[in-house]
Amino acid sequence: MRDERFFPAPAPMSIGEVAKLVGAAVARGDAALAIDGAAPLETAGPGDLSFLDNPKYVRLLAATTAAAVLCAPRYEARVPAHVAVLLTSEPYRAYARYLAAAYPSALRPAGMYGDPSARGTVHPSAVLEEGVVVEPGAVVGAHAEIGRGTVIASGAVIGLGVAIGRDCSIGANASVQHAFIGNRVIVHPGVRIGQDGFGFAMSPGGHAKVAQIGRVIIQDDVEIGANTTIDRGANRDTVIGEGTKIDNQVQIGHNVEIGRHCVLVAQVGISGSAKLGDYVAIGGQSGVNGHVTIGTGAQIAAVSVVHGDVPAGARWGGVPARPVTEWFREMTALRALGKKQRTGSEQQQ
Repeated sequence: MRDERFFPAPAPMSIGEVAKLVGAAVARGDAALAIDGAAPLETAGPGDLSFLDNPKYVRLLAATTAAAVLCAPRYEARVPAHVAVLLTSEPYRAYARYLAAAYPSALRPAGMYGDPSARGTVHPSAVLEEGVVVEPGAVVGAHAEIGRGTVIASGAVIGLGVAIGRDCSIGANASVQHAFIGNRVIVHPGVRIGQDGFGFAMSPGGHAKVAQIGRVIIQDDVEIGANTTIDRGANRDTVIGEGTKIDNQVQIGHNVEIGRHCVLVAQVGISGSAKLGDYVAIGGQSGVNGHVTIGTGAQIAAVSVVHGDVPAGARWGGVPARPVTEWFREMTALRALGKKQRTGSEQQQ
């Protein structure tokens, strides 16, 4: 639940103002009624805005005490009479728009220390634009460049020559080296960017370390979850495309190229030199082999292993990954075979 120690209560807005803000239509209820918070259907109270997007939670509508609910037209009749209805084809996106206006500080992680006047260690040759915050315990190395409005949280280390754009957040105990980072990038605590890739020339006589002489390029509006690691390129650059969202504990190997607006869920591993097109989505705990190409708009189911190239727009899953229709047919056949064998065994007994 929201705690005002962390997220202050927003200024009240009327239901009519909320509808205009989020692009919804007031289908029922008093448009002048005040909204001063947001909560899920089951915990929302008078004054709260809630939403229904997943049909799994339709059952919660009957008991909600929210002031207003954002929902699709097909659910309007299920909303209790005492609750205002705001109709939209995208309830969750509309709810996100309200949250962004009501709780702007929650969109971008603040520093850990709470006093922007306090200062960490900044090398004299580093160039910091106006409004940069370097919290106590943070280190900014020689010849680094940091843009206006960026916050470097306590314990973070920005290495030699690194360039970071404007309005970025570098979380506590993150480290950034051999990297160029765009604007409005969010790096959560514990992230590691730009360390050596896993490069060794293998032989029976021992494994010779291969110098990793590339960089990491992170474009604008990328978000990187806690404890994710992004290795620098071996002989090219590791690239994360504009708008891509990466969950916690993801591993991205050297020379990997990830397109724009991709989504990588927790514990995904991308091996070296793999390439992802734009708008690729990969479910949690999936692995992608090195030197594999996943086409634009492809989707990979959770806990899959991608051994070969995936066509654009395809939906693959399983181990090894293959088209989901093929995968589902195989699973159905295996279940049927298992049932047949159990039945035969019972008859023999």
